[in-house]
Amino acid sequence: MGPLAGLSIIEFAGIGPGPLAGTFLGDMGADVIRIDRPQGAVALGADGALSRNRRSIGLNLKDPRAVAIALRLMAQVDGVFEPFRPGVMERLGLSPEVCLARNSRLVYGRMTGWGQSGPLAQAAGHDINYIAITGALHAMGEADRPPFPPLNLVGDFGGGGLLLAFGMVCALLSAQRTGVGQVVDAAMVDGAASLMGMIYGVYAKGAWSNQRGSNALAGAAHFYGCYECADGKYVAFGSIEPQFYAILRDKLGLSAAAFGDQHAPAQWPALKIQIGALIKTRTRDEWSTVFEGTDVCFGPVLDLAEAPLHPHNVARGTFINVGGEIQPAPAPRFSGTPTATPRPGLPACGDTQAVLLGAGYTQEDYAALKSAGVVG
Repeated sequence: MGPLAGLSIIEFAGIGPGPLAGTFLGDMGADVIRIDRPQGAVALGADGALSRNRRSIGLNLKDPRAVAIALRLMAQVDGVFEPFRPGVMERLGLSPEVCLARNSRLVYGRMTGWGQSGPLAQAAGHDINYIAITGALHAMGEADRPPFPPLNLVGDFGGGGLLLAFGMVCALLSAQRTGVGQVVDAAMVDGAASLMGMIYGVYAKGAWSNQRGSNALAGAAHFYGCYECADGKYVAFGSIEPQFYAILRDKLGLSAAAFGDQHAPAQWPALKIQIGALIKTRTRDEWSTVFEGTDVCFGPVLDLAEAPLHPHNVARGTFINVGGEIQPAPAPRFSGTPTATPRPGLPACGDTQAVLLGAGYTQEDYAALKSAGVVG
């Protein structure tokens, strides 16, 4: 089930953005086969929601016979993606040139932090490093404190896993039209930069300050940010538009004299203090009763245990139980090709026999390869 049903994708095991891309593709119905190390366990950062909806085969890629198996599989699938530094797949004998020679329609995705080229291509890195050189990290946090990392959502997942999945689908559509595959160079630096497109646009027009903590969307404004409540929990307001700001003023009983000029940055710090003192007079749930469902643009700040229980998330099924674990449901949703309930991630290498038999190997081949340690 799902809009990608009928497509087959090979995923070389990794952590973070690669597995997320595999989950996106698998959630949409693609048959995703992950190549793991023999006897390997699924790594933290590639488990849970990031291991669902795929099969797993164990291959010892240091053995030429395992490389031959990988090549045979890639000759039969629509796409493949790998999470290694530039040059690793080439040294294994699994370069794009070799694989595309076997399967001219193959879409070959490459997930890296810095990209396949450039002076940093061979350097190690993590999300925080990739978003640091795009301007994204500098823009996050308070003016008098160091930049604050936004989890690993901007580089790893938004600029990495989501970008790779989007690139794979684009190239798969092209291959269906033209019969010709290609390489997708998905770099987290590029993806994080692309996510900053609007910010760079308003900065170019002089509408965004290069000073951290001084812009409305970065939490400087009194009408866009989080406030602590009487119970130590928080609420979030995003009353940007004047009609929504008017509701905020009305609900909080703010005077037109003090709060009439919404877009006067010099007044924002003082106005934030006043609103903060007011919000601290009630609990988060009490403020939710006042604001939820209105056009003030409000949300209670929920923790990881609370979020799946919010009535809106429950009504939409935003979170689901997969194998006893609460996970985000597949998204987006489709009217004509709905996605199936996700299958929980299974032990690494658990589908080796089935995948090999499906690829044309015999039971005797599998037994010999397993005995030799070529497969898991």
